[in-house]
Amino acid sequence: MVNPKATTTNDVTRDVLISALADKFHLEVVTTTHRGHAGELGARAREEAMDCILTLGGDGTVHEVVNGLLAEGAQPSLPVLGTVPGGSANVFARALGFPQDAVESTGLLLRAMRDGHTRTIGLGQVEDRYFTFTAGLGLDAEIMERMEQARAKGKSATPTRYLATTVRHFFTGSDRKQPALLLHREGEEPIDGVFLAIVQNTSPWTYIGAHPVNPSPRASFDTGLDLWATKTMRTAQAVRLSTRIVFSRQRGNPKSMVAWHDLDEFRITAVRPTPMQVDGELVGDVTDVTFRSVRSALRVYVP
Repeated sequence: MVNPKATTTNDVTRDVLISALADKFHLEVVTTTHRGHAGELGARAREEAMDCILTLGGDGTVHEVVNGLLAEGAQPSLPVLGTVPGGSANVFARALGFPQDAVESTGLLLRAMRDGHTRTIGLGQVEDRYFTFTAGLGLDAEIMERMEQARAKGKSATPTRYLATTVRHFFTGSDRKQPALLLHREGEEPIDGVFLAIVQNTSPWTYIGAHPVNPSPRASFDTGLDLWATKTMRTAQAVRLSTRIVFSRQRGNPKSMVAWHDLDEFRITAVRPTPMQVDGELVGDVTDVTFRSVRSALRVYVP
């Protein structure tokens, strides 16, 4: 399944990759034509009991396919998912161990398919939507919204643009005085005064170029969900926390930070509608969402 709008491949590269796969396996190639098409193809792969479904695209493409595959829940008989990175970040593929280079990843995927080298991973779920590596509420999603607006104007999603957008929105676009979020988990008092919450199903959270960014470095496909949240948006504290997650400095837990590890379920509420992103895809404003870990949910090819 090919996303023709994948940002880091072109027609020639896609033809080479498809030819390499078709030379070894019976392959049906489908090019996505509209938003949600990848999800429809994931559902079709499940309904027709295909052996596997392969994606050439970015994290958004993988996200749609996974939700199509699991539309009726996690099942042992689901097709195996294989992915070749074609987007700007490709966090999911890289978290599985595939390199950023699409041609090199295709070679590793071919070997994994030939050898039957798979891994069963857990997924995150928020309400009825599955996610492979992350979800976020607050500033995180607000920045995604600004990036989507830039991409709609034809601008590319480069690390430099992400950084510039983050800095600009932090100082001029985000409400840094009135926190909106409350965190809830069973048996404990709610934690209020939260500005930003990042949920991870695996590590890293994202990349700046080749550098992994890790608010919750212990997050793993083999454990439950991790949450990282901040209760401050003051400049000095924000700089310290940003340095901490960018350079994975985990000494101590500042009072302004919340860190939860390996959770099966928790809930986030908001005192006003707050944007949420899932696997880098903006899903709109929310006021009350429940997160769950779905362990051993999906088989994937790994190098």
